[in-house]
Amino acid sequence: MANRARLTVGSGLGALGVAAAVFLGLQSGAIAVPAVLAGIGTSAPVLAPAPTVDEPRAAPGTLETAVLAGGCFWGVQGVFQHVEGVTMAESGYAGGQQSTADYETVSTGTTGHAESVRITYDPAKVTFGQLLRIYFSVVQDPTQLDRQGPDEGTQYRSAIFARDPTQQRVAEAYLAQLSAARVFSAPIVTTVEPNTGFFPAEQYHQDYLNSHPTSAYIMANDMPKVDALKAMFASEYLAQPVLVGDLG
Repeated sequence: MANRARLTVGSGLGALGVAAAVFLGLQSGAIAVPAVLAGIGTSAPVLAPAPTVDEPRAAPGTLETAVLAGGCFWGVQGVFQHVEGVTMAESGYAGGQQSTADYETVSTGTTGHAESVRITYDPAKVTFGQLLRIYFSVVQDPTQLDRQGPDEGTQYRSAIFARDPTQQRVAEAYLAQLSAARVFSAPIVTTVEPNTGFFPAEQYHQDYLNSHPTSAYIMANDMPKVDALKAMFASEYLAQPVLVGDLG
């Protein structure tokens, strides 16, 4: 089982070197965005089709929440903080009990928790189905079982925590749609799991991508996802991220 903190310390210089090479490649035009992700242990982005089943548009100002897990919550949060219509994206834990919802315990991979992000959004601007489209396109690789890139363990699994019957229906329909269309080259292993509670992560995990954009791990694994969001979903891209700030 890999631990992100140990990986970052142990291979920081190597990852930084890769990130620097990628940056130079992008500057010269020699590397495209898909190659960036494919070259550093994370899947290349795939433009998933729009969902054929979605929640209805709501009246302006109505807020809903979605909980998604797709590997390290630093990157998942960082991407959704740049999505138009999202008013909050908070890192935390879902799938286990409140008593084990802390980073060190979750990192053992024995709690049932997944590193997750609770997304608060305005469905008049962005729907649950549209969030799922971004999730499958640029946030994570839905074909990786109990891992994402360099991070291994059930806490890094790909999972959608349905918060009501509508989300359950939309998520299951979209998984079926993507599988039938063979959007990905391998079977999708993303699970749709019941909502058993969301527990915010420690303060030092919040807004991590925004606070540490030049760290080796973020540069290698997560900044390319934000770049892919901007390139592939330009109309949904929010230049100024919505940050959690101090949760108290």
